[in-house]
Amino acid sequence: MSHIGILGTGRVATNLAGELSAAGHHITLGSRSPQDTAACTTGLAPSPRIAFADHRTTARTTDIVINATPGASSLDRLTDLRTELAGKILIDVSNATRDAADGLPGDLCYPGSSLAEKLQAALPDTHVVKTLNTMLFTVMTAPETLATPPTAYLSGNDEDAKKTVTGVLGDLGWQQEQIEDLGDISTARATEAMILIVPHILRRHGFKPFAVSLAR
Repeated sequence: MSHIGILGTGRVATNLAGELSAAGHHITLGSRSPQDTAACTTGLAPSPRIAFADHRTTARTTDIVINATPGASSLDRLTDLRTELAGKILIDVSNATRDAADGLPGDLCYPGSSLAEKLQAALPDTHVVKTLNTMLFTVMTAPETLATPPTAYLSGNDEDAKKTVTGVLGDLGWQQEQIEDLGDISTARATEAMILIVPHILRRHGFKPFAVSLAR
């Protein structure tokens, strides 16, 4: 099992931490302040496989790192960790958007590109893999709860890194046939653009589990 670092302390981060630790991985949740660390323990079942640290320590001491920070500020936050992330796999599950008046995603921060591409350019010694950004966060760790099998898309330049991430997805309950490898990191601009359909779904149906999936 791997030692996985998760940058972020919100619902996405704690949801992933709980499921990955239950699968046997050792998890370090990285926060920017002690207050964030205290807050992220709320609702998270205690586990000897979950530890807490600051972002820099988390990136430096783990094998695989998941970016679950707010997408609009992820590039600045992670560029500052360039040394610590060198040689690591970075799984990016965030979407970089500007909020509409109601607080839901209204526009992309990087039209014509993507957060994943920006991260890969800023972190040339890191293997960035984009995935799990096209669904409500609860589906990330429970794909079997949807009536229609969902799709987890993969984008990344390094084939070995994508194979490793596929294994992590398997530990979260994703079946091989539900994982769609789109190609290199430039394909992430397609899946990140899918976020623009999400606010319309949420306004009509509320925060019910869903995924933007491929039907054959």
